[in-house]
Amino acid sequence: MFNARLYSRIRINALAQSKRFNATISKNAPLDASKLSIKTADVVKPLVANKDLVFGKTFTDHMLTAKWNEDKGWSSPEVTPYAKLELEPCAAVFHYGSECFEGMKAYKDKNGKIRLFRPDMNMARMNRSTARIALPQFDGDELIKCIAEYLKTEERWIPSERGYSLYLRPTMIGTQESLGVNAPSDALLFVIACPVGPYYKTGFAAVKLMATTEYVRAWPRGTGDAKIGGNYAPGLLPQRVAAKAGYQQNLWLFGEDHQLTEVGAMNLFTMIKNKQGELELITPPLDGSILPGVTRDSILSLAREWNEFKVVERKITMPELRDASKEGRVVEVFGAGTACIVSPVKTISYMGEDLNIPLDPNDSTSQAGPYTKRFSEAIMNIQYGEVEHPWSVVIN
Repeated sequence: MFNARLYSRIRINALAQSKRFNATISKNAPLDASKLSIKTADVVKPLVANKDLVFGKTFTDHMLTAKWNEDKGWSSPEVTPYAKLELEPCAAVFHYGSECFEGMKAYKDKNGKIRLFRPDMNMARMNRSTARIALPQFDGDELIKCIAEYLKTEERWIPSERGYSLYLRPTMIGTQESLGVNAPSDALLFVIACPVGPYYKTGFAAVKLMATTEYVRAWPRGTGDAKIGGNYAPGLLPQRVAAKAGYQQNLWLFGEDHQLTEVGAMNLFTMIKNKQGELELITPPLDGSILPGVTRDSILSLAREWNEFKVVERKITMPELRDASKEGRVVEVFGAGTACIVSPVKTISYMGEDLNIPLDPNDSTSQAGPYTKRFSEAIMNIQYGEVEHPWSVVIN
């Protein structure tokens, strides 16, 4: 039986050992934002109209890079023109999946100020990911300072319209030029950016999920709580299977009791009335198989602040959700992540049966329930500085 408390102690000890190891080998040259150099492109690309933006298709004029070596530590970070990477075919990233990344966004408020949303959480999570796959640690505050200067260089790419933003992809890869299953002695940290629009062009579009029993996304003591490429590639085939059957995303289940874990590449939330009639917001606990999403944490924090319903992080199974649905106790189901903030769910296919999830009966144009919309609006208000909040960091 999985022991969450024992697993937590093991994981904390492993991460502590990794941090001590990285602190030792990088002590002579930590990542240092004061050493950042900037070389701008001679020719810049034309901007793309907001209405024509497609997620992940258009990239800005520059990129941020820093190299790491086991003996030398971190090199001076650089902002340079966006360009192809040159790597040896034997580089560790190609053979052993030595890669992790983050997803975050920069916004412009109504006064034209650049803002980041909880960047400290992205830095902390990236350091946990690098520790898990034996890549080097870095000072998150220093990388945020580098990203701030990078954003100033790319300011013209940051859309000013609400719902639009500049998506940032910090990435680290192992670049050691030799074969062998070892922790890389060389690594590359880089950040690229692309302007993006609303996840849904015409407002919320509720999705249909296929509860997946044949494939497993992650498992306790694995890497499900790290944002690494190896967690995503195995989900591509199940995604195709779901799409072929007419569903937009997989609902990942785990264990013989079919525990709910994540939806596609998002965290999962359910709003359910318990058998006493009390409304509960339920999401699976961070047991090592769930990615600790920034949006997930934000939703939980807001819900606890509102104090209008119970907020529960606990195991929930698909049979429990099915029974609640048939008893009319399911209020809303939605996914949560950086790209979309929230994604409403209207149908879940489970064991050959479609469960219909309620949508907002009082809104004929939107497919999202009132709580889903409320979370989205609350977070966006903070992201765009319409509500002053410590989560919104202004870049000076």
